[in-house]
Amino acid sequence: MKQEIARSEKQLGAILRRARKDKDLTQAELGEKISLRQATVSKLEDGAPATQLRTLMAALSALDLELVVRPRSKISSSNLEDIF
Repeated sequence: MKQEIARSEKQLGAILRRARKDKDLTQAELGEKISLRQATVSKLEDGAPATQLRTLMAALSALDLELVVRPRSKISSSNLEDIF
């Protein structure tokens, strides 16, 4: 899987959805791996607000992903709408 940047909940959810599908897992199967309901996985992938950090970290771990925090790269104003 290539490195991807998420600057919003929606973007992070889309990354998690792609990673789950790349591993041929359903939302229910991923939920079983991290002891959560399918509906919770769906909300996480949709970028729903108020997702608990432990839920995100469990999903990342189950998908063999890690969270990297770094300063934002500079972007041109033409790409600004892609962030939000």
